[in-house]
This record gives sequence, structure tokens and C-alpha cells, in this order.
Amino acid sequence: MNTARTLTAALAALLAAGASLAASDTVVLKDGRSIVAPILKETSDKIWLDLGHDVVAVPWDTVESVDRAEEDAAAFTGADDDALFRTATGLPDSTPRALAKRIGDAVIKVSTPSGLGSGFIIHPEGYAITNAHVVQGETKLKATIFEETDREFRREVIDDVEILAVNNHVDLALIKVPLGDREKFPFVYVQGAESLEAGQETFAIGNPLGLERTLSRGVIATTQRAFQGLAFIQTTAQINPGNSGGPLFNLKGEVIGVTNMGIPAGEGLGFAIPARYVRDFLNNYEGFAYDKDNPNSGYNYQEAPPRSEYGTPAVLDDATGNQ
Repeated sequence: MNTARTLTAALAALLAAGASLAASDTVVLKDGRSIVAPILKETSDKIWLDLGHDVVAVPWDTVESVDRAEEDAAAFTGADDDALFRTATGLPDSTPRALAKRIGDAVIKVSTPSGLGSGFIIHPEGYAITNAHVVQGETKLKATIFEETDREFRREVIDDVEILAVNNHVDLALIKVPLGDREKFPFVYVQGAESLEAGQETFAIGNPLGLERTLSRGVIATTQRAFQGLAFIQTTAQINPGNSGGPLFNLKGEVIGVTNMGIPAGEGLGFAIPARYVRDFLNNYEGFAYDKDNPNSGYNYQEAPPRSEYGTPAVLDDATGNQ
């Protein structure tokens, strides 16, 4: 039996079993036939479909296109209106290439007058996570969002990003990107029940050195690398300045960590804040509510300009900085 007949028989069996197609994906083959079934897993050479009583592997070179079903909110936990983040169950394994197309638009660039970093949107209303050190001492934030379609690519800078909460100990900040005329933002899922192990494949998306939408791949080197009383994920995915605050993903597209540091003198020595710290921060963010008038909130006050003996601000030489 050839591949086309096998796929046709599988589809007929699925229909005969009375399986629900409402939340299924549609895989269109190059010969014009289609398979409607949930995607279980994707690899570089095959896509795996759940037929209810059986699983079929379809080679990518026979696939014309994939139409993914809208995710059913009832299948996810943490999806109530009051939750600031979403977790998911039953997400299929995929590839960094496919996931970057699906969830890459939720990764943003966070800019301040003194530098830039990365971040990711965790809620359709624009709530996002970045590192505390990215926004440290700043009150004027901008977010650059990216939107890619089959025909075009759009890049938009959004002003008036608000800082909502800062926890300097775990190096996390909650920010809010204004919706503007949009109905919602694309967002990513934060891993719920932690499932990490050494050797597990990971990838990061961020803006290292300002190079936007950079993807780096690697594996988890260790799940518990201790620094200053906290345990970090160590990964071989390249982490550079500008990646700070960006997501570290598993192959289900869940955020398993927030990238926050690397060792400049070392190769493949990157670190990320585990998702368990992110969930705890968000579940208790009121305790870390940002207040620029509170010196413990992470806002650094600037020294007043020096004054001359006559009581007027001193004039500094532009070239030397001397009065």
C-alpha cells in the first residue's frame, strides 16, 4: 500500500471512530488530500498526527501546508481572566523553526534611554516579563513588537510601556505594553509543572547586541546551577547582552526560563531563571508593586546637578566634564 492510500485509510478510520475535529489541525498534502487530526509532535523530517486509536507519521516532503486549529482555552490551566499568565497541557513537541514562526511574535525588544534587552508577552492584554536589571533605574520604556505574515513583516515601536512590579532578588520585572488599537497581543505559555533534565533541547529568542529576533539553540547543561542563593538553568544556547529578559523555550514552545546572564569569557555558558520563580513572582506581584518614589522599588535617584558658589547650577565643560 502506498503512502497516499495509507493516509486516506487513516483518515477514514478517524471519521468512522467519530472523533471530534473541532480542535484538530489540518495537514494538506501535495497530492491535494488532507488529514484532519491533532498534531502530536513535529521533527525536522516528519509530523506526527493523533488519529485517536493510532498515530501516523507524515514525511514533511509530502506536506503542502499545515492549518493549525485555534487553541481551546478550556484545555489550558491558568486561563481565567484574573491570571496574568497562561500554562498549557498536552502541547505537542515541535521544532525551533516551526515554533519560532508560531510564537516568535510574542517576543519583544525592551528599550530604555540607557540600553536594551528582551522580553516576552504572557497575556493577550500586553502583560510581559523582562529582567529587573533591564529596567533598573529607568522610567521611560519602549517595546518593539514584530509581526510576520506570509506576505509581509512589520516592526512597530510602542511608547509608554509601564513598569508594574520589580523583584531585584530574582531579577524579574512585570511590564505592561499598551494595546492601542489592537484587540489582543500574541502570547506564550509559561511552563506549569516543571519538567527539566540535563540534555533536554532548548532554544532562546531575543535581541543580543540589538540583533533583533535572534534564535539560538542548545541543551540544558544542568537544571540547578547555584548563584547567590538561587538555582538557575544552565544552557548551551548562546546568551549575550541584549538577550536579558528573553524566553528560554522547550520543544513544546513553553517558557521554561528567563535568560538573564552569560559568561563572556566562556563558550556556551548561558543561564536562565527557572519558570518556577516566574510563576511565584507573578502570583505575588502585588508585593513587588513598582513605585518610583520608593527607594526600595528598583528606581535609582539621580544626583542633583552641582551648584556654583552663587547658588545657580554650575556649567560643565562638554569636552572635559569639568566646571
